[in-house]
Amino acid sequence: MSFYNKIKWVLGILMIFVLILATNLIDRNNFLRVKESVITIYEDRLVANDIIFEMSRSVQEKEVAVAKSDTVFFLERNKQANKDIQELVSKFKMTKLTLDESKIFNDFLENINSLKEYETAYIQSNFSEKTSLNNQISNIKQNLYELSKVQLNEGKRQTSLSKKAIDSVELFTQMEIYILIFLAVLIQIIVIYRPKEQH
Repeated sequence: MSFYNKIKWVLGILMIFVLILATNLIDRNNFLRVKESVITIYEDRLVANDIIFEMSRSVQEKEVAVAKSDTVFFLERNKQANKDIQELVSKFKMTKLTLDESKIFNDFLENINSLKEYETAYIQSNFSEKTSLNNQISNIKQNLYELSKVQLNEGKRQTSLSKKAIDSVELFTQMEIYILIFLAVLIQIIVIYRPKEQH
């Protein structure tokens, strides 16, 4: 094999290697984006939504107790309900919060802290002053509703990012096939082509 033929083969193989390496790196980046998006949907959206649901249950339990004037709840069970909410708040803080979500969550925390004061005032009023406590519970329920909507919107956004990354992978896969066909033809031309020898 002549030196010229060796160079042709090396260039042909090198072109294929560079193409495969480049497309592999692009595909890897897109797959990482999909993986990250799926993890985010689970860890920061589904788990967060479950925490919100559990907090809503505890708040609803308080709301029912106020409506029924359930003094036993406020004297015995309420302390545990507050502890449960605090544990859920700690778990929620560990999720990745968006800017809007942080604002709503901070408002929620303020309302939860105020709720304890309203509960104390309710107990001290001999369970007669319900209005302020009911209003505070309504504020908290609104916060939880807004936080729940954020989870849904962020889940949609992450799903959209995953779809774009998957579409990119499909597009690059198609391009890879066409480029590989083009390179195969080009390499065949390079290998078969023999320059005319000068006499």
